[in-house]
Amino acid sequence: MVELKTLNLRVGYGIEEDVNADPLSPRQVLIVRHEDIFDLSIKPGELRENIVVTGIEFDNFIPGSLLTFESGAAIRLTFHCEPCKRIAHLVESLKSIQGKRGILGVVIKSGKIQVGSNFQVQANKFPALSENPYERFLNFIIKIPSGKVVTYKQIIRGMGVDNSYLRAIPTYLKKTSAANYPVHRILDSKAYLITYVNQQKNKLETEGVKVLSEGDLLSKLNKSFVYIKDYLWEDETIYLE
Repeated sequence: MVELKTLNLRVGYGIEEDVNADPLSPRQVLIVRHEDIFDLSIKPGELRENIVVTGIEFDNFIPGSLLTFESGAAIRLTFHCEPCKRIAHLVESLKSIQGKRGILGVVIKSGKIQVGSNFQVQANKFPALSENPYERFLNFIIKIPSGKVVTYKQIIRGMGVDNSYLRAIPTYLKKTSAANYPVHRILDSKAYLITYVNQQKNKLETEGVKVLSEGDLLSKLNKSFVYIKDYLWEDETIYLE
């Protein structure tokens, strides 16, 4: 981590030059309350947070709140950052930091912030995102429009989880109702159709998506895929309003 006096926030992107900046992600920024880490004897920066704030009441520092800085920069808080093994050495138990690990957010207005910047907080300005990854999966895929597709990679970005969740996507798909959610618009990480999604090829073609076939000499089967550049859905505004 590098300590900076000034951060440049860019709408729909995150912090300029930050590794976690991602237009599709609901976890562009991690903010912690100084009061929370002080109580736990954790030094600023040890939780790998981007911003430390002070003076916010605990009941107002919640997912769904809006932080607006004097420069005009604004951050929507989305969901709590889950305690993980990476910070286990800092606390007696991960339970002790539950709800105090910080809250993730997205930049909804650009601007510069610096040490000592004044800000205002408005609680419940937006719907909070679910703390449950599967619920965030559903919330993301329901937005995929007709005639567009996404791959597993776009899904985990849109859920705000790391690459280890790629293994969970097939399980999520199998337990999701195809009648209620457009699971047929989801492709694997290489843009191939998914064998256990019923009628996927027919449904995509009905929506105007061209499905191509590729012969596999080893299995002697044709694998269907989509030319992703023509149909990929990446809406960078889904968490801005």
